Order: sequence, then C-alpha cells, then structure tokens
Amino acid sequence: MKPKLEYFLLFSFQKFFGLIGIQKARKFRIVVAFIFYYLIPIRKKTVLKNLRLAFPKWDESKIKKTAWENYKSIALTFIEILLLESMSTDEVINAVNCPNKNLIVDKFNEGKGAILLSAHFGNWEFGALSVSQQIGIPFSVIVKPQSNKFVSDTINKYRAKWGNKIVPLGMSVRTIYQELKSKNIIAMVADQRGPADGMRVNLFGIQSATYDGPATLAVKTGAPMIYGISIRQPDYSYLLVLEEVDMSNLPLNEEEKIKEITQRHTSILERVIRQHPEQWFWMHNRWKY
Repeated sequence: MKPKLEYFLLFSFQKFFGLIGIQKARKFRIVVAFIFYYLIPIRKKTVLKNLRLAFPKWDESKIKKTAWENYKSIALTFIEILLLESMSTDEVINAVNCPNKNLIVDKFNEGKGAILLSAHFGNWEFGALSVSQQIGIPFSVIVKPQSNKFVSDTINKYRAKWGNKIVPLGMSVRTIYQELKSKNIIAMVADQRGPADGMRVNLFGIQSATYDGPATLAVKTGAPMIYGISIRQPDYSYLLVLEEVDMSNLPLNEEEKIKEITQRHTSILERVIRQHPEQWFWMHNRWKY
C-alpha cells in the first residue's frame, strides 16, 4: 500500500506543478523545504552531522543556515524533476548552459566511448538531459533503481524522454563495459558512499568510502573521464562546465591507479561543493563509517 501511496502523492504533485507552470511551481520550494526541515524533519540530523564534519571551523549558525538553504535547493530540484513531463525540448535545452560541451563531442569522436561523471548537486537530471540534446548524442545513463518501483519507473521515463538510454546499476558489469566498447557515452553520478570494505579516498580531509567503479571502467577500457556538475544560478538556469579528469602520471600498479583516478575526480567534487555548499545532497549519509 505504501508504494502506491507514494506514487499517488508524486503523481498529484506532478499534475499540480505542471498545471501552475514552472515559474509559480518554483515558489513552492519554501513550503516544501519548511515541511521537511521543521515540521516533518527528513534526514535533518544527517545533514547537520555532515556539514559539521565537512566544515569543522564553521559556527553553528552558519551550519544551520546552510542546512536550511540546502533543503530549499533540494526542494527546488524535486519540483523541477516533476516538471520534466510537461517541459518542451527547447525548455530542457535552454535550462543548462554548457560552454565547453564540445569536449564531450571531441572525446566521443576519438572512438573509445566516454565516461561522464556528475554528482547529486544542483539539478543533476537536467544536466544529462540538456547536454545530450545540445550535442545530439544520447547518453547511456547508469541509474540506481529506487526502492519504490512506481517512483523509479516514473523518473526513468523522464530520463529517457528525449532519447537517453537507461542502464540499471544492478545489471551485469559486462553490460556497462559493452556500452563503452560500443563507443557510447555512459553517464553516472559518482558521489555516494561506497561499501565499508571498499576503497577510501580523501573528501573534506576524511578518508571516505567511495565507489571505484568509474575509475575501474576508465582503466579497463581506456575511455576518457569527464566531470560535469550542474550549478544552479540566481535566475534558476544551470551552468555546467566540463572538466576532463587528468589521466597523466598515474601509478603503474592497477589498484593504485584506480585509487588515484578516484581521488582526482573526488577532489573536483569537493572543490565545487566548497564553492556552493548549499547545492550538494547532504542528506546522503556519506560518512556512515
């Protein structure tokens, strides 16, 4: 019953926001944030804990102010994702400014495929949808299925609306390798907590469990790795500046090579978070262990 109820609420919000339009819908971010920050706190303790760990020199007032701004940012992202159903192709294209998008095209034309990394930052869904449309090349988007199948299917429908291919994370690794071997572009977020016994790299001065999958793919296939994060602007558009992850001067040992690449793309993430801390998804228990 609970999955169907969650889907009903999602569907209701979607129709309501679609009816009033994106400009008015965005104003509801304050209401949504207020509910889940003050009235029905969702992961509030986790958000505050994470901010204290990442910014130990901040005083408590700055921690709480950033947390509140973070809830508003996440609420806005949620609203925008629900509006994807009613958005036109032009609206999706114009949502993101990617000044060096030709970097993806150039790497794609080298014939090795490409690994496009992002993070749960700003509006990560807009980034993949908009840039793939701008360059005219579909992405194979690696996604982690939601626990609620109804919700998961709905979001995947939006992700594939303009031609991107959905590749569930639970599928055989061979399938993902095949996407790269077929010279395709795979897109994935790469900022969640890895397994407790997995690789650890430095994030905010903390040795943090981090997935090594993207770096392993790069080492095994020779595909270039590009990092792009959609940063929300004051006018609600997004700026996505791409950065190729440096693959020079890597260790000879394969395991150490994978760790160094993982550290390099994690350092890019940290740099952007420090610039716009309110836009990262602090609700994820990044330092659970």
